[in-house]
Amino acid sequence: LLTELFGSGSNGIGVSYLRIGIGATDLSTSVYSYDDMPAGSTDITLANFSLTPDKADVIPVLKQILLINPSIKILATPWSPPVWMKDNGSSVGGSLIPAYYNVYANYFVKYIQAMKAEGITIDAITPQNEPLHPGNNPSMYMTAAQQAAFIKNNLGPAFAAAAISTKIIVYDHNCDRPDYPLDVLNDAAARAYVDGSAFHLYAGDISALTTVHNSYPDKHVYFTEQYTASTGNFAGDLRWHLRNVIIGSMRNWSRVALEWNLANDPAYMPYTPGGCTTCKGAVTIGSGTVVRNVAYYIIAHASKFVPAGSTRVSSTNYGNILSAAFLRTDGKKVLVVCNDEGSTQNFNIRVKDKWVTTSLSSGAVATYVW
Repeated sequence: LLTELFGSGSNGIGVSYLRIGIGATDLSTSVYSYDDMPAGSTDITLANFSLTPDKADVIPVLKQILLINPSIKILATPWSPPVWMKDNGSSVGGSLIPAYYNVYANYFVKYIQAMKAEGITIDAITPQNEPLHPGNNPSMYMTAAQQAAFIKNNLGPAFAAAAISTKIIVYDHNCDRPDYPLDVLNDAAARAYVDGSAFHLYAGDISALTTVHNSYPDKHVYFTEQYTASTGNFAGDLRWHLRNVIIGSMRNWSRVALEWNLANDPAYMPYTPGGCTTCKGAVTIGSGTVVRNVAYYIIAHASKFVPAGSTRVSSTNYGNILSAAFLRTDGKKVLVVCNDEGSTQNFNIRVKDKWVTTSLSSGAVATYVW
């Protein structure tokens, strides 16, 4: 299965970018950090820091993936710091205590260094998953002003002092608040350490990526999360996610298009108490069985044919015949097309003086390579 997901051969779909949690996500078996302490205790020297909670499954699987694709890029994101660093002492909500900003920056440094010691390079981090959604388990509330201060005064300098080249990507939340990443980027001292901004689309419009890109075209934008639900249907989800997550994010300057999450069991587990109970993995792993769900096909339509290093080139939308075009490093061109009309549509693909006529039924998706 890992070879199919991450391999680039005829049987692989070539996934080239992963997002993992720094500590537990809401789709972990339990809530944990890498420096959990008894209630009332702190560890400001991070003497008890350890990746042990991830050594049973996350790290061994990542090592298997790296054997298949050694160049895969990994984005790591915390859902919460250790609870002793928070003003409410809980894994849910609360904010980072200012006195622990520097300790938390060192926590990121220790994480990146410890993963490197395991042979795993963390390409990028975001300071906080969904910083404006403090109701998840785990979660934390972090304003744009707090994030800017943390980056410019603590995280950025800590990375520089440790000679860490891992990218810092801000925000990592919905498209309805482009003001958040712009507020961080408007702070010149913070901006100096920032590679770009990350987005989800549970609210807002995908065009928010272009809004942020146009304000700071030298900073990248990334689309880092969208889940398909157990309550959804294949046809509707394929159509919506291709329109927005794949074609939409690519036409709005994103460098990646990520679904959330990769795998779970037939009961949509694991998840934490209060975590997401309806997030459907790209694959469902049962007792000796694997079911490929809609997110697998959403990603595969692009990942199998648009490898890392490809460049998006101009293509024309025709009504609700939506497309994203790419030039690969091997010289081939790729066109991903979604028919978001209510009926079958005939259309032409034209490159210079060469034409081909094709058609797609309502809601259908196709990837063309030449």
